[in-house]
Amino acid sequence: MKLAPLLAQFLYSHKRLDLTGIGSFMLDSSVSIDSEDVKQQKNPAAGGIHFQNNPSIKGSPELVSFISSQTGKMKALAEADLNSHLELIRQFLNIGKPFLLEGIGSLVKIRSGQFDFTAGELSAEKLKDSGSKEANATQSPEEKFETYHPFLEKEKTRTAWRKPVMALLVLAGMGLAVLGGYIVYKKNALPVNRQDSTPANIPIQSVAVPIMDSIKKDSANPEPVQVPIPAGHYKFVLETAGPKRAFDRFNKLKTYRWNVQLETADSIRYKIVMQLPTQSTDTSRVLDSLTALNGRKVYIEN
Repeated sequence: MKLAPLLAQFLYSHKRLDLTGIGSFMLDSSVSIDSEDVKQQKNPAAGGIHFQNNPSIKGSPELVSFISSQTGKMKALAEADLNSHLELIRQFLNIGKPFLLEGIGSLVKIRSGQFDFTAGELSAEKLKDSGSKEANATQSPEEKFETYHPFLEKEKTRTAWRKPVMALLVLAGMGLAVLGGYIVYKKNALPVNRQDSTPANIPIQSVAVPIMDSIKKDSANPEPVQVPIPAGHYKFVLETAGPKRAFDRFNKLKTYRWNVQLETADSIRYKIVMQLPTQSTDTSRVLDSLTALNGRKVYIEN
């Protein structure tokens, strides 16, 4: 709240206003302070407010208490605000500029060092504000509660729904984040089908696979053979399966130019094997490479 209107309110209600380093303002007791009377008078304050030069005068504690009660500030803060406002007034007056005190009049410093005062008009609005604020200051806590209770209840009702709505929004956001992460994961995950993987795309380190000179393209179901293991060779079993699976896998590996054979003892279970010349110290490395290429665990059969 501005400090200037409070000075006029204090003068209207106390009939005297002392300003430190400036002087005193007095309001004639014959001037009515009722707002309705002020409105009906043409110039109610003309001659009603008088000023007395007194630079040595000190401010009154009542003025500080009045400002504190009107602004809701502590007395120390109210006094500091008053001193700042008075310092501003003195600065204007010292440089020869007039200063208007709202609802009181104007002051100007003349050559003699004295202050010349021109009375202004009473402000009915300031009287009204002063009356309402003083009445509010004298209200008991119970009366103030009854006055503001409907507004407090309305605000409480209006904000009661905000907490659960905020909680729902947070939970919904978390759910969307989890769902989005899952969708991205599923989209970027590569399907793995080791049975249909293409061994030709994976290099074999230090594995020499003999290439057949010719492939019988019309042998959809080749005749299983039992091939003896030459010296220095190892028989690597790529897969053991039933007839259909064995023949399909055998033909697919042939298209990759793998030198594979089929073996069976009872025409029920078939083995897809390869015989490779391998050093005994390299068998583990060859097994690992074939397992990676084949997509199934490969083992050595003696």
